[in-house]
Amino acid sequence: MAACLAVMAAGAVLGAPDTARAASTATVPGSVSPAVPAATLVGAAPSSQAMTVQVWLAPDLAGAEAFADAVATPGNAEYRHYLAPSAYTARFAPTAARAEAVASWLTAKGLKAVHVDGGRDYVSATGPVSAVQSAFQVRIGRYRAKDAAGGGAEFQSNDREVSVPAALAPDVLGVTGLGDGSAARRGTAQSAPTAPTASNSPNSPKPATCSRSWAQHVHGFHPAYRGLTKASLPICGYSAAQLRAAYGATWTATGKGQTVALTEETSPTAMFQTLTDYAKSNHLPLPKRSQLRQVTAGSACASPTRARDAADGPAVDDEAEMDSEAVYAMAPGADQLMVVGQGCDEDQALLDAALAVLNGKGDRPQASLVSNSWQIPLGEVPAKTVHAIDVRAAAEGVGMYFASGDTTGLTVTDSDPYAVAVGGTTVGLGPAGNRVFETGWSDDYGYLDGGKWTDVGISGGGGGTSGVYRQPAYQKGVVPPSMARVRVGKQTVTGRAVPDIAADADPDTGMLTGYIDTVSHGKPGPYHTMPNAGTSLACPLIAGLVADAQQGREPFGFINPLLYRLAGTRALHDVLPIRPSAPQQDRSAWIAADGAGTSPGIDVFDAQDAAQTQQVTAKGYDTMTGVGTPNGPAFLTALRRAPR
Repeated sequence: MAACLAVMAAGAVLGAPDTARAASTATVPGSVSPAVPAATLVGAAPSSQAMTVQVWLAPDLAGAEAFADAVATPGNAEYRHYLAPSAYTARFAPTAARAEAVASWLTAKGLKAVHVDGGRDYVSATGPVSAVQSAFQVRIGRYRAKDAAGGGAEFQSNDREVSVPAALAPDVLGVTGLGDGSAARRGTAQSAPTAPTASNSPNSPKPATCSRSWAQHVHGFHPAYRGLTKASLPICGYSAAQLRAAYGATWTATGKGQTVALTEETSPTAMFQTLTDYAKSNHLPLPKRSQLRQVTAGSACASPTRARDAADGPAVDDEAEMDSEAVYAMAPGADQLMVVGQGCDEDQALLDAALAVLNGKGDRPQASLVSNSWQIPLGEVPAKTVHAIDVRAAAEGVGMYFASGDTTGLTVTDSDPYAVAVGGTTVGLGPAGNRVFETGWSDDYGYLDGGKWTDVGISGGGGGTSGVYRQPAYQKGVVPPSMARVRVGKQTVTGRAVPDIAADADPDTGMLTGYIDTVSHGKPGPYHTMPNAGTSLACPLIAGLVADAQQGREPFGFINPLLYRLAGTRALHDVLPIRPSAPQQDRSAWIAADGAGTSPGIDVFDAQDAAQTQQVTAKGYDTMTGVGTPNGPAFLTALRRAPR
């Protein structure tokens, strides 16, 4: 109701269209951010501000889905008989005439640089805000989202769903570029929440802050928190050797001959040198320059707002470095293609990066695996836009791996049934990389101040059940009915459950990553290390392992139909809840005070609280870790021996 009222109010500003005009246009469902109704309008976007929009075109989705299912399902006659990008365009994309009709309309509305992309996935056009508003019958403004503290970030958005000519509406999936994509988020987890200033004595001795292997250091404390009086210190950052041992990466399978694409929003500094330094410090083979290639997709943004947003970003942004290093740790022989999306709309830029891999060079995609360590919140872009990209990928034999996110619930990107959604775990590894314990990443954080504990809440990986997509065939008989059912309006439906598979993601058990900062005169500085985590770590770890399995073989493509057949077998490690009888040091991590006046705290693992999240860790499939985590060489062998 609030959304409807917001649209009605906005319509009053624009003026109600006359009957003839209303009959000649149609709105595009899902083309306005769900954050708009609850946000505060700060002001209008400058009418002269340049914008680049993309009108996404509707392919023959039904036909493409049927083909994608056939080539991804073991035992089907079409199994792994993929289409080249040009063949997919010819068979399933809208006709050139339909694409040109959309292009002609945009040109007639005064937009410039109108261009149909090579795969006929979208038509792009550039123009001032005034021309874009007139074309799509919207108003574009700056909004401030409201958070629990009463503040909130600013974002740009259209005020209502866009309108297009009724004759063109069947050909339009959605429109991107009207906002700035400020709600798009990477999958990297942050450290534990900062607590208020401690009232404890500043002269208290400082304990060790982290461990090299699980339970190397254990800290005792009083009073008890949730029945616990001791906890292990978090990991300083696992090495490549520890993670390789945990997931069974072997030196006979290094991903040689495979290409893993990494879609990014920022360009790293001196990536090849960074990867070389990472390899040296982790005793891995040194990379060859031919193994790492970086390209851009989209056009750079000249918007002062986006430039300001970038300036206000984190002091250290090592997202791309972590993605590259995680893949290299698992698959040091694989080639890496880093695609950096550009543009004023972050969502659009990241989708451009993913699509650039699929359009390839006409005869083949640029990679057979794409690691996407980012997510777009529900409603920020039309779901069909992401769906069309994932279906194309499956038909072309490209595996699309998406981080499930670092907040509970679903995203547009992880809930699609043709994406491999990668969830997160908390994993304690011994000195030799042996798994001491592993459970779903869902930490309840509390801090100690003045001898009293305060519970801050739960943080963890994303997951849940989609109310948009029905349960795909590959999940039937594997996902328990209790986890597959979801309320949609007044009905209970069986939906697509997320995630599909998982790997290490908890900041308390993350990976030691490296980065190089830019110093004076644009020159790279020294190599630094820091622990990093999140489902954006889990995602490239899984992609690297699948590259190992693909070595010397045809692309596996979309692996979910095969993956769910492996549920309950030796190929996967079933991630279970932590038992109450488990040693206390395996149930939580002690977060030491940082020396700047903050209180110490504790992360209690595998926290289940229906009031905060409906996700659970359970035997078999669960909505935190999917079917489980890779179980060493058995995982690689099972992927290779898929029945024809």
